[in-house]
Amino acid sequence: MLKAVNSSCFRSRLHNLAPSLRPATESESPLLRVLGSLRGLGGRSTRLTCRAFFCSDANDASSRVAEIEAKVKEEDVEVKSSSAIVPTNPRPEDYLTVLALPLPHRPLFPGFYMPIYVKDPKLLAALQESRRRHAPYAGAFLLKDEPGTDSNVVSGSEAEKNTSDLSGKELYDRLHEVGTLAQISSIQGDQVVLIGHRRLRITEMVSEDPLTVKVDHLKDKPYNKDADVIKATSFEVISTLRDVLKTSSLWRDHVQTYTQHIGDFNFPRLADFGAAISGANKLECQQVLEELDVDKRLKFTLELLKKEMEINRIQESIAKAIEEKISGEQRRYLLNEQLKAIKKELGLETDDKTALSAKFRERLEPVKDKCPPHVAQVIEEELAKLQLLEASSSEFNVTRNYLDWLTVLPWGVYSDENFDVLGAQKILDEDHYGLTDVKERILEFIAVGKLRGSSQGKIICLSGPPGVGKTSIGRSIARALNRKFFRFSVGGLVDVAEIKGHRRTYIGAMPGKMVQCLKNVGTANPLVLIDEIDKLGRGHAGDPASALLELLDPEQNANFLDHYLDVPIDLSKVLFVCTANVIEMIPNPLLDRMEVIAIAGYITDEKMHIARDYLEKATREACGIKPEQVEVTDAALLGLIENYCREAGVRNLQKHIEKIYRKIALHLVRKGASNETELAEIVESNEEKVDIVDESSKSSSGSESQSDGELIDESSQDQKVESSAEAEKISSDLLADDSLPNQLVDAKDDESDVTNKVEKVIVDSTNLADYVGKPVFHAERIYNQTPVGVVMGLAWTAMGGSTLYIETTQVEQGEGKGALHITGQLGDVMKESAQIAHTLARAILLEKEPDNPFFANTKLHLHVPAGATPKDGPSAGCTMMTSLLSLAMKKPVKKDLAMTGEVTLTGKILPIGGVKEKTIAARRSEVKTIIFPSANRRDFDELASNVKEGLDVHFVDEYSQIFNLAFEDKSE
Repeated sequence: MLKAVNSSCFRSRLHNLAPSLRPATESESPLLRVLGSLRGLGGRSTRLTCRAFFCSDANDASSRVAEIEAKVKEEDVEVKSSSAIVPTNPRPEDYLTVLALPLPHRPLFPGFYMPIYVKDPKLLAALQESRRRHAPYAGAFLLKDEPGTDSNVVSGSEAEKNTSDLSGKELYDRLHEVGTLAQISSIQGDQVVLIGHRRLRITEMVSEDPLTVKVDHLKDKPYNKDADVIKATSFEVISTLRDVLKTSSLWRDHVQTYTQHIGDFNFPRLADFGAAISGANKLECQQVLEELDVDKRLKFTLELLKKEMEINRIQESIAKAIEEKISGEQRRYLLNEQLKAIKKELGLETDDKTALSAKFRERLEPVKDKCPPHVAQVIEEELAKLQLLEASSSEFNVTRNYLDWLTVLPWGVYSDENFDVLGAQKILDEDHYGLTDVKERILEFIAVGKLRGSSQGKIICLSGPPGVGKTSIGRSIARALNRKFFRFSVGGLVDVAEIKGHRRTYIGAMPGKMVQCLKNVGTANPLVLIDEIDKLGRGHAGDPASALLELLDPEQNANFLDHYLDVPIDLSKVLFVCTANVIEMIPNPLLDRMEVIAIAGYITDEKMHIARDYLEKATREACGIKPEQVEVTDAALLGLIENYCREAGVRNLQKHIEKIYRKIALHLVRKGASNETELAEIVESNEEKVDIVDESSKSSSGSESQSDGELIDESSQDQKVESSAEAEKISSDLLADDSLPNQLVDAKDDESDVTNKVEKVIVDSTNLADYVGKPVFHAERIYNQTPVGVVMGLAWTAMGGSTLYIETTQVEQGEGKGALHITGQLGDVMKESAQIAHTLARAILLEKEPDNPFFANTKLHLHVPAGATPKDGPSAGCTMMTSLLSLAMKKPVKKDLAMTGEVTLTGKILPIGGVKEKTIAARRSEVKTIIFPSANRRDFDELASNVKEGLDVHFVDEYSQIFNLAFEDKSE
């Protein structure tokens, strides 16, 4: 027999039973339940009717009811201990004084949970005490932003920190007036879980620690539930909520929790729910909480939900785009893999390893017969190893790169040698003027190769000051020999691996420079220019100079071993050309392997030829200037060389010539712009004259046609006749001018004449300073006739040679005061030369004038200008000695005399270096007589005839010969 238990009180208790006793509607999805409850917002009661059906006899009906009542009591206990809203005594609306809890992030809406952390121990104790007294309620109020801060910028941790620091009156002033009466659901440590009930408004502060306030309970303003506007707004909110709830399961859980604790939806609860689940900022949510007009609250909520929907759409579009991209790439990858598998099955395509092996074998095929056997064996072993490795392994990539380098090198491939000596001589002369020693050595190399039928590699080192053409001559030599050219600089090189390569086991390992050179040029006999070999560094990675010993040794480089390739490479056919500024900086073992050719520099005549035949031509073409537009006179070039560019090289000379031509280009462009302006004026004046002629012709023809017409007023007819006569007169005057027809007919010729009319620019010694500024160098010769105690010496510098004066003067004289004071920033060697000269001068003076006690009783001061230039070397000994004797004997030396040489204590003259540079310096200073040590006669004889021309050179072995040349010959 079926019996129904149906009582209103019992139904309300049944609603909180276990899920097995709840009605079937409660097991449906939260979305359907909330939408079903929202459909009853028209004012009809939507309370759930709970019924429990039991199958039992009539006798045990009472026992069943008793069991249900017991179950309800147990559930009532569970509900009280749970986090759901429980009835309290007194009721929530009876609480007019509550503890104030600050909320840093968002306001608490009725029906929603919110966990907060209470850091104040007094406030936490008060909350626990309220819960023990069965009065678990407090006021939750949103905290206002600190003045001058942006709520969107401050992080949550900073907000909580600021909240914990507030208390008392300060905290009271920072709270919003409208908040929520919150039930204290649970307290665990410093975490307090709150459930919102109803709206509150703060009226006044009761106590500060903990903050307690008096509140008023707020009620919604009356509204008409049947009004069309409020219904339409609510329906739109419901529609938007339906779309929002579809996108997130989290919000669907909110709906279930909300309906469990608050009950069914109505218009106010709908507005609160929508605002609470939206992602709006705290001020917008607080605005919804403070709004008591239900219609306005719904509109605020609808606006927030619409913004949320827009954000969701953007999120979905981004997620969809990323998903499509990922799925597209995966799909493409799968299709490519399937395509490879299909092609492999059909035999249309091989796998990567087979294709790589085929490529390497194809690359090696042209040089297979020339490839050394040991190299071919290594390649075959590596190819077999490649087939056994997986493509994904790291060893596979190492082996592939190794085979790539082995098969790309030009094993046994040589370029055709040029054994035409005359053709090579022509090529070398085309690119460089002078450099006879270098050119002769290259021609000798070609001649030996022609006689032998094959050429061998050599190691040549070109040494000389900067700008003399050491690097550029290397390219010309390669062109003359018909060899490939490769250049690399070793200046500052500190890593041996740059020469010898890295071990293959290192990540990013590469062969050395020589292997890279052979790969780039494609032949085994290139010309390799190693630049700045005197500037090699030395660091923790080894000594590159020692690594070059094997590379630049003709006996060893036939089996050069690179660390990366680990197979011998034949470099015996390679011609190495090294460049250096100072060969003393090159380690001796390395210097011993090279054939040094010194390039001393250029004299004035050579610089003139270079500037006229090479530099000026190249610069003119680079600036786009035609030869007929500019002329640089020989006097200007001579002044440029002597007063601005005295260096041994021509790099600075090239810079000054480029500077001159740049200024000329600017002058020509400015002149062309002014000519264009003049042309425009001529054309405009021609057009005006043409217009006057046309107007006069028109007026004349108009007067003639008017005379044949009908009668007009007599006065107007007279005026027109007069104007016609004036026009005819002007026209006849213009046509009478002889220049006008030429201007009208030959207008285009005038334009071309004006355009092409360019004044030729002439640069000579008078206007040279306008282009390159004031002279940098002045005459080195200070004295036309050297006074007593002054002698001209010759010195070598990195910029070439130069003359310098050695001056000696008397400081004081007295018995036993003989001494020598030296100035001029002299080095230790030069100071020793001065002491030797002083000692030897006393001995010679005693021999020549026994009664002269000059050195014994005179304090002397020897100075070598210029004082700012460091000077050192032994070659000034004879010059210092002559200066001391000139002062002692009160005799000036011979006019236009310069000398150089190292002197010993016994008067012997030792050889010196830099003969060519010192000879050039003497010619530049217009010296007529030069004294050199006899040991340097061979160096002087090797100089070009134009360098030696006009010089009276004497070679001496002892100082007595210098004494005779400097003093006794003066009387003659």
